Amino acid sequence: MTMADVTIMGAGIFGLALAYVCAKRGAQVHLLDARGLGAGSSGGLVGALAPHVPENWNAKKAFQFDALIKATDFWRVVAACAGVDPGYARLGRVQPVPEGKLELARAREAGANALWQGAAEWRVLRSDSAPGLAIHAPSGWVVHDTLTARLHPRQAGRALFGAFQALGGKFSIGDRPQADVPVVWATGYEGLADLSRDLGVAVGSGVKGQAALLGHAAPDAPQIFADGLHIVPHGDGTIAVGSTSEREFEAPDIVDAQCDALIARARAVCPALAQAPVLERWAGVRPRAGTRAPLLGAWPGKADTFVFNGGFKIGFAMAPVLAELMADLVLEGVDNVPAAFRL
Repeated sequence: MTMADVTIMGAGIFGLALAYVCAKRGAQVHLLDARGLGAGSSGGLVGALAPHVPENWNAKKAFQFDALIKATDFWRVVAACAGVDPGYARLGRVQPVPEGKLELARAREAGANALWQGAAEWRVLRSDSAPGLAIHAPSGWVVHDTLTARLHPRQAGRALFGAFQALGGKFSIGDRPQADVPVVWATGYEGLADLSRDLGVAVGSGVKGQAALLGHAAPDAPQIFADGLHIVPHGDGTIAVGSTSEREFEAPDIVDAQCDALIARARAVCPALAQAPVLERWAGVRPRAGTRAPLLGAWPGKADTFVFNGGFKIGFAMAPVLAELMADLVLEGVDNVPAAFRL
């Protein structure tokens, strides 16, 4: 067996992105997952790559903005390498402006003009002039931004996996890393629990999310975000709706009435979905660090052992650029991890 330069535990979005980036740099990479490709929360339905609100700007928001701008080229190269469409498209997003919040929306429009460097727009529009699917906007106003993108989580996972394999990467089902090589643990909410036990302090936990997939074709429409609800048209003739945020739950993969409530809300916001059939209901647990930011760095007290975890709701948006930082650290010994993401 060829000795790996690095072993990556976990084939969710973080593990897959890092495996691809390391392989692209010429490393021998062994990727392992006990349950298979995208078996955790990365195998979900929604795939919204959305920006922070353009106000109260800080280093973390600027980093995420940079990640969203770079995403188009990243996924284009991955698709070409793998021959698999990740379902990525930067088509923007429409949000209804709540009653009494028009002045705030206009202030954020000015903020985007200053902070987004001309790379994207945040526009306040009359609801009847908004692009895409008609939505219920009681105030009569919406925000349309051109920075938000979508991808299909499962297709994106298959594309990264295909690109990784095309570059010579090895994948195995298992939970025991190869000895005597650096190991990166990207094992989702279970990994956060393992890290917390080892350190004797809670560093994060799992937050369950439920989502649904509806049969309605609007492949070129912007996604919709209304009062915490994502409505994301995909390129395959489906629309994803999600998701719940459940801190307490009995089972990680059980769908219940909360998912039905999501579907009902989506149909109320977007009348075009009123008769759309429900193709799938899904539930999974996302890894949420206590800081709400991803955790990157060396595992304290363990030589050649690293942590790459805690993507929560921004994992797909951030994984490509965070994977580059982890590759710097693991392969080159260069620590460029921003303070906001340090373990």
